[in-house]
Amino acid sequence: MKHLNAILLATLVVLMFSASCKKDEPDDPIIPHEEEVITTLRYSLIHDTVGIPVVLSFQDLDGDGGNPPVVTADTLRAHTTYSGSLTLLNELETPAENITEEIEEEASDHQFFFQSTLSNLIVEYDDADEDGYPVGLSTTLTTGSPGSGTITIILRHEPEKDAAGVASGDIANAGGETDIEVTFNVDVK
Repeated sequence: MKHLNAILLATLVVLMFSASCKKDEPDDPIIPHEEEVITTLRYSLIHDTVGIPVVLSFQDLDGDGGNPPVVTADTLRAHTTYSGSLTLLNELETPAENITEEIEEEASDHQFFFQSTLSNLIVEYDDADEDGYPVGLSTTLTTGSPGSGTITIILRHEPEKDAAGVASGDIANAGGETDIEVTFNVDVK
């Protein structure tokens, strides 16, 4: 009987030792959404008769926490309609990665929102995803009376495009994650 107890005790010790020495094998990480690295955003606005683009530009080549981003704005003409296009880049890559193409390919997962403190400034979507919801890479921007204010451009990843007001550019019910948000100080003359 003593011999049987010793065998049982030895077996129990071996099992406990092997269980305590078992390495935790890491599971493959699940990355639900790899955020795009966006260092540069350019909003180019072209007027039919002037032909020279007005460019609102944001560039942050060292990312969050480094040097402040370089934000440049241009002057818009009053009571004028522009064709707008957005370009986004990751300039940490060599050559620079064109994020615009990724947004076009995943259009149903992205939407830009345009907010302004300028009175009578209207931005309308000129593009749509496969379900007919707006994306915002192409827009029409119409200015009103002269004045100064801001234009804020926000890119949301996986917004609720069918939520109330989102298709018309209201971000309040959009949800999702903000990939980039940039505010430009703009003069309208």
